[in-house]
Amino acid sequence: MNILGIETSCDETSASIVRDGREVLSNVVATSLKEHQKFGGIIPEIASRKQLEYINIVTAKALEDAGLTLADIDAVAVTQKPGLIGSLLVGITFAHSLGYALKKPVVDVNHVHAHIYANYLVSRGAARFATVYDELALPAVGLAVSGGHSTLFSIKDFRNFKVIGQTRDDAAGEAYDKVGRILGLEYPGGPVIDRMAHEAEATHTAGVVPRSVTFPRAELAGTHDFSFSGVKTAVLYYVRKHAGAKDYSVAQVARGFQESVVSVLAEKSIQACLKRKCRTLLVGGGVAANRGLRARLHSLAQGTGINVNFPSLDLCMDNAAMVAGFAYVASRSSH
Repeated sequence: MNILGIETSCDETSASIVRDGREVLSNVVATSLKEHQKFGGIIPEIASRKQLEYINIVTAKALEDAGLTLADIDAVAVTQKPGLIGSLLVGITFAHSLGYALKKPVVDVNHVHAHIYANYLVSRGAARFATVYDELALPAVGLAVSGGHSTLFSIKDFRNFKVIGQTRDDAAGEAYDKVGRILGLEYPGGPVIDRMAHEAEATHTAGVVPRSVTFPRAELAGTHDFSFSGVKTAVLYYVRKHAGAKDYSVAQVARGFQESVVSVLAEKSIQACLKRKCRTLLVGGGVAANRGLRARLHSLAQGTGINVNFPSLDLCMDNAAMVAGFAYVASRSSH
């Protein structure tokens, strides 16, 4: 079954064709990020206008890359929520119009759930294709962590996602972008802070930069919830007080901030698995590409029997492959 996926929840415009819910035949992404960088954040009107320009182009390219035509498409999938309303309307209108014209079913997909499902996607002809479901057995705990979401799910099957923890204020990716702005870094702040934190960790370990910076973390004991507004404010006050000092280091501030964020994300995710005696942890979303988070989760999972999983880096970001893949399983009974 070939499903054409459409993703337009934020600034990306993406089309993808996925076969049988797992095999990615094509995945095309166009971004308007450069248009937003000068503003230090996403401008919804710019995003939706660019998506109107791109959506036909990326869909045609996805079909070409897959070696298929519209006649080979069995269903259309599209992100229905959450996201920027104007951007969502572009994708939903396009997908439902195409489905109507082709007389094919259209499946509306939850963007956040699709991020978790990205763990099950494999590239065309990959050897892992036959065993992916066996390796990532359900039930599972899912961590969706991005610019707009920081949520823990208990996943019974692909039609049953139960929220067991979520951010009470900023999402992790949002906090990264705001701290990046405080530190004078380019937008988006997440990748830059991750790189600087990684480099600072190396120099700190080597003894080149003896001074380290630490920031508080919100424990929210007894819950699986998160809070990142406090550490963001702590960074702001630290920078105001110490910027310009001889031992002030932007890289060490980035390292301290990232340590605060990834430690609480990782610990609460592992705790959720242990509490539920669940052996599968599925991580998805843009922050799933963060090296610090990946390392911390793998470290904490050692000796617990928990299988920690991340999508490939290109599938951590918003993409239509996760939408097409998830539509296949969400529209059927549990596998």
